[in-house]
Formats: sequence, C-alpha cells, structure tokens
Amino acid sequence: MAATRYRRFLKLCEEWPVEETKRQRDLGVFLRQRVAQAFREGENTQIADPETCDRMYESLVRIHTNYYKNKYPRLKDTSFTGVTVEDCKMILATDILKQMEDMKKGTWKKLREKFYAKKPEEDAK
Repeated sequence: MAATRYRRFLKLCEEWPVEETKRQRDLGVFLRQRVAQAFREGENTQIADPETCDRMYESLVRIHTNYYKNKYPRLKDTSFTGVTVEDCKMILATDILKQMEDMKKGTWKKLREKFYAKKPEEDAK
C-alpha cells in the first residue's frame, strides 16, 4: 500500500507547477522536497500513520485542483485593494521583492555593502 501512496504523491508532484518567479519560496518545490524526505526509500518506505498520509494527500489535491476556488466563486478577480491577480504575482516575484528590500536599506548600509569586501555580519564577529 505504501507503493501506491508513493506513486500518487509522485504523480501530484509532476502535475504541480513550479513558479520560476518565486525562487526558494515556491510551494511546488517545497512539496517535492517534502515528498523526497517522507519517501526516502521510495516504494519501500514504511508509513507510520497511513490515515494522516492520506489526509495530507487529499488536502494537497484540493489545493492543486482549486477545489475551494470553484466551490466558492468570487464575483471579481480583485481584492479590496483593487489589485489584480497578475499584479500580485508580479509584486511577489523574488526579483521584485529583492529590489524593494534594497530600496529599504539606508544610505550608510548601501555604501558599506558596496565598499566592504566582507559582509557586515562578518565584521561583527
């Protein structure tokens, strides 16, 4: 039975999209890592709690198939702010978040990072 669960999780991982704009923060990448950890021995992995495993799988399938989005449709594709889904995706992209983080830095910190070969964290040691 563990082999069947393993194959189901692998199929889900194959179907789950990876969003390239969210490097190191993507749910698809995280899911693949967790499945690899949970099933280290592949089909031969012994599952301690099969019921919990099945519940996790079913929950992930509901997320992947947009079960709740379809069950509770929205009237508009915007939030209370008026921002669209495409705008949210662009704002949450890793590159944009990095740029915003760089904008928050003070002038002194920017100059320090620019002219020091070592990182400021290494100076504190």
